[in-house]
Amino acid sequence: MKKFIFMWSVVLLVAGVAFGAETIKFGVVATVTGQNALGGQLQLEGMQLANKLYSEALGKKIELVIVDNKSDQVESATAAERLIEKDKVNALLGPYGSGPSIAAAEVAEVAGIPMMGVACTNPLVTKGKKFIFRACFIDPFQGKAAANYIFSNLGYKTAAVFTDAASDYAVGLADFFKTNFTQLGGQIVSDLMYQSGDTDFTPQLTEIIAQGPDVLFIPAYFPEGAVVLKQAQELGATFRFMAGDGMDNPEIVAQGGEAVEGFLHTTFAYDPTMPDMNREAKAFTEAWEKEYPGKTPNASAAMGHDAYVLLYQAIIRAGKDDPKSIRDELEKTKDVATVTGLTSFSVESHDPVKDAGIVEVKDGKKVYIYTIKP
Repeated sequence: MKKFIFMWSVVLLVAGVAFGAETIKFGVVATVTGQNALGGQLQLEGMQLANKLYSEALGKKIELVIVDNKSDQVESATAAERLIEKDKVNALLGPYGSGPSIAAAEVAEVAGIPMMGVACTNPLVTKGKKFIFRACFIDPFQGKAAANYIFSNLGYKTAAVFTDAASDYAVGLADFFKTNFTQLGGQIVSDLMYQSGDTDFTPQLTEIIAQGPDVLFIPAYFPEGAVVLKQAQELGATFRFMAGDGMDNPEIVAQGGEAVEGFLHTTFAYDPTMPDMNREAKAFTEAWEKEYPGKTPNASAAMGHDAYVLLYQAIIRAGKDDPKSIRDELEKTKDVATVTGLTSFSVESHDPVKDAGIVEVKDGKKVYIYTIKP
């Protein structure tokens, strides 16, 4: 890690970077309270770790200006406005989740401030926007990856889908999964909805159990998803469960107990249990363990780190810290080594093409079991 920081310090000196103000400000639309606080806090801690590791290598301080969005879309837009208008940030790091990221991105785009989405997989986050980028893969790929794994790797031919109707992330991922699963020859035997904040899923689960699917796909965030798993077990469900990256949380075993045994989910290509880590993943894991002893990182934490690093390196390469220069340099990003793999941005979409991973709960532990290439 020290060698990596020194390398970027040398790049900075050679480039002769000249900045305007004494401090570069990264505005963080954070998610530290509300429904998605567990994942959002890990994402923020990944950014804070990156800031501790890299900001001093720039010759001036990078300040993280943090505003909580309370896991809410309207609050996300308000937070972005405050960071841009009051705090005069150079760039934004987006919130946890697709819906809040879409809201913040609209504000950043109008203001001409570059925003780096973190764990926001819905295509609408960046669609048609010049100043918005993201560090993660998108749901058309994630939905296809999940469908292929279920159909081809596990051999399951029937699936039920249980979707949060109020979530942009859940609705989008569910649609991409269903399209790909049926194209492969699979059958969707039940397709039901719930609303964010619901706590009793018994009626829908009873109907799903009656259909006897091989697997239930739940494109949920962790709070509702964990309850769905528990209630399904209580009702005697015998099918497998699979979800998307929104269910990637280190607390899943502690909170889910026996109900999560055998549970599968797609994720960004990082987990502390993954074999054959790249250099950046090893360095991140080591640094995390020193900074947060006793706390397990996950893919959201890695994505928070990677999103920060992509902004950081764009500023160094640009030699400037004004929003337009950052945007222009981000668009040139090519094969940047990050914790979750090499990152290059499409000039047209500002979306990277990256691997997806599969995590399974085995014998009471989360285990990274498979990598899916684009």
